[in-house]
Amino acid sequence: MKIALVQFCPRYGNKEANLQTILDRLNDTSAELVIYPELCTSGYLFYSKEETSKLAEPMEGDTIALMQKKASELGKIIILGFIEKEEEKIYNSAVAIFPDKKMTKVYRKTHLFYKEKFCFDAGNTGFWNVYYPDFDINIGLMICYDWRFPEAARTLGLLGVDLIACPSNLITDVWHLAMPARALENKVYLAVANRTGTEERDLDSLFFKGESGIWSYNGKILARAGIYEDIIIEAEIDPEQTRNKSFNEYNNIFSDRRPDMYIL
Repeated sequence: MKIALVQFCPRYGNKEANLQTILDRLNDTSAELVIYPELCTSGYLFYSKEETSKLAEPMEGDTIALMQKKASELGKIIILGFIEKEEEKIYNSAVAIFPDKKMTKVYRKTHLFYKEKFCFDAGNTGFWNVYYPDFDINIGLMICYDWRFPEAARTLGLLGVDLIACPSNLITDVWHLAMPARALENKVYLAVANRTGTEERDLDSLFFKGESGIWSYNGKILARAGIYEDIIIEAEIDPEQTRNKSFNEYNNIFSDRRPDMYIL
């Protein structure tokens, strides 16, 4: 199957313009799975829950309803980041929208980065795996800073995902060292959809470094964007290739684990 990552610069606070970009890019790829960046409907540099709440929507809101309609019409899986509201809680969330609405599922960011701690509640969904039989693929999500914690990718690996989708707003370079390791150590595909551009507010300025990438289960890069490009990158993947975790006659990366030796 073909997967696509959409790298672009969301317009800060302009949900309508960002949704138009999201829809336009959706029509520019033939991929069965399309992944967008973290908080791609809103922009990123917020200072408080008062600010994020103004752009927050429930899962039952207009944005997800629109994207659900598109996923069903086009027969695509769509993954994107948005500000989610559930009762009094505000989450940095990403949703995997399947053509079959009953399978659509939200993930709420587990590890909050920097000033996100003032703007969002800590995620409470935990990590999960959804199997979509039409494409024979197991999919799980993490968001941006979750990559710093190998437990996140390992949990997804143990849950049986073939692909980890990671919508991101990355501003450092060090993550390039970790992503191939996360793919290799769990024998999964890993897709990081990062954004581009700069956001400036008051004395803060954040430069988002693009370079979205798709890694194979062997840690090799399959596709990568540049730093400044607004671009769609694509790669063909074979989910079935991730499922045998043995790498020789005697070793299996999961069954060789010894959790009893990892106790602190």
